[in-house]
Amino acid sequence: MKNISVLFTLFSVMASAQVPSLTDEIAFTLSQKPLHCINQEYPNKTAHVINGEVDVKLSPKELHPSFYGCFDWHSSVHGHWMLVKLLKEKPSLKNREELFAVLDASFQPEKVKAEAEYFTKYQVAKNFERTYGWAWLLQLDAELSTWDHSKAKLWHKNMKPLTDVVVSLWKDYLPKQTYPNRTGVHPNSAFALGFAIDWARATGEKTFENSLVEKAKYFYLNDRKTPAYLEPDGSDFFSPSLEIADLMTRILPEKEYEKWFDTFYEKRSLENISQIPIISDINDYQTVHLVGLSFTRSWCMKNISQKLPKNNKSKIQLEKTATKFLENALPLVFQGNYGGDHWLASFAVYALMK
Repeated sequence: MKNISVLFTLFSVMASAQVPSLTDEIAFTLSQKPLHCINQEYPNKTAHVINGEVDVKLSPKELHPSFYGCFDWHSSVHGHWMLVKLLKEKPSLKNREELFAVLDASFQPEKVKAEAEYFTKYQVAKNFERTYGWAWLLQLDAELSTWDHSKAKLWHKNMKPLTDVVVSLWKDYLPKQTYPNRTGVHPNSAFALGFAIDWARATGEKTFENSLVEKAKYFYLNDRKTPAYLEPDGSDFFSPSLEIADLMTRILPEKEYEKWFDTFYEKRSLENISQIPIISDINDYQTVHLVGLSFTRSWCMKNISQKLPKNNKSKIQLEKTATKFLENALPLVFQGNYGGDHWLASFAVYALMK
C-alpha cells in the first residue's frame, strides 16, 4: 500500500508540470530510498578480495564503516551524494533533520579514516571501485566543497583523507590507462572522466584537470560513426556512446563540438538510442539496470542539447527525448525490489537536476 501511495503522489506531481522537475514533494519521496538503505548492511556485495582466513570473517561494516549500506560501496557513496544534494538544493525538506543525522554519522572522522586506509591496507585494494566508485566519491566531495553550510564544511574536512587517497590513486592510474573501457556498466571510462573533470574544476585542481582532458581527447577525439545502433547490452545502465558525447561537452568549444558530434553519430544510431529500453523483469538485479539507462540517457542528452547551437537539427530532438526518458523511468524507481531500491533514486535526482 505504501508504494501505491508513493506512486500516486509521484504521478500527481508529474501531471501538474509539463517537464518532470525536482519539486519538494518528489525530493522528499526520492530521499526515502537512500535514507532507508544507508544503514542497511545486508544483503551486501562487498567486492572485497579475500587475502586470508581473517578477511573471511570481516563484515561489510568492518570493511567500510562509512559506506557499508545500500548493497555495495559505490551505491552507498552516491546515496550519500544524493542526500547532500537534496539538503543543499532543498533546505526546507520536511525530513531534513533525519538526513543531517544520517550523514553526520557517516562522515565521522574515524570512520572516513578507516575508509581511506582500506585502499592501502589490503592486497589488490588499490583497484577497489576503480573508477566508477572513485567518480562518485569525487562527485560527493565536490558537492560538499561547494556548499556554504557549517555541516558541509565539517564533513568536507572529514572526507579529505579519503578524497586524497582516491585522487592520488587516480593520478597514478591515469598515465597507465592505455585504452578506454567502453562498457555500459560500472567500468565505463567516459563517465568517470567526466565526473573527475567536474571535481577538478570545482576544487581548482588544474593540473589534474589538464591530465583528464588530455586523456579524454586521446581516447575519443577521433571517434567516428560510433556503433550505437548495437546498444544496449542486457544489463546496461550507461549508453557507451552517450557517455562519450556527454564527456566531450566538457572539453570542446561549441563549434568544434558540433563538428565532432555530427561525425560521431549516424542517423540509425541516434534513432536507436532514442528508444525506451524494454524492462522484462524489474525485480531482476541486472535487468533493472535498464531503468537506470533511461536516467543516464536523459542527463547525457540534456547536456548535449545544451551544448549544440540553436540551428543544429539534433538539438530539439535530444531535449524532447531526454524528457521522454525521464518521464518513463521516474515512476519505475518505486516498482521493483532492493535491486533497484538501493541505487536508482540517486540517478533520478541527478537526471532531474540537469
